[in-house]
Amino acid sequence: MVEMFNNGGDFMWPILFLLILGLAISIERMWSLTRAGVNTRKFLAQVKDALKEGGVEKALEVCSNTRGPVASIFHAGLMRADRGIESVEKAVTNAGSIEMAFLERGLVWLATVISVAPMLGFTGTVAGMIQAFDSIAAANDISPTIVASGISVALLTTLFGLIVAMIIQVLHNYFVSRIDKLIIDMEESSNELIDALIASEKK
Repeated sequence: MVEMFNNGGDFMWPILFLLILGLAISIERMWSLTRAGVNTRKFLAQVKDALKEGGVEKALEVCSNTRGPVASIFHAGLMRADRGIESVEKAVTNAGSIEMAFLERGLVWLATVISVAPMLGFTGTVAGMIQAFDSIAAANDISPTIVASGISVALLTTLFGLIVAMIIQVLHNYFVSRIDKLIIDMEESSNELIDALIASEKK
């Protein structure tokens, strides 16, 4: 593998940098999204029980002791509970936008890696073919030995660029699916919280 990397020429280094960047962002996203996950049904039940037993203050305490975007949204909404349901809805919407931005942080860089890595590979291919033709012109001969090194550069940079793009694409798609699930949980839970607050007000 090291020998293939060295034979790939100068364009292998920026491709390697993109791989390292993509993996670093992926590790950070994996850690953040894992921490963001919570048993929404269980948490929602705890908040509803807290509302019945101790009111908004008790529910806020439950939210403060729970990590994740759903708890943050609930906390923002409950902080405005004394101002009416409309204020709660607005606070939940604003907090949801902030949490979505946090969940999606870094994905644009993964998309950049996915796009740029193959381009660098293809650029290396062009450079390798130019090198091969320059060797032919210098030797005034078209023997396989003369053009082999240039063609090797061309094929290896394309190969590594595509491999990097495929690895990061799989990770990117996984994160998007996780984020979509979290967003759906946030929306459904927020609606149930507002319904619970409306029900408690009627009592």
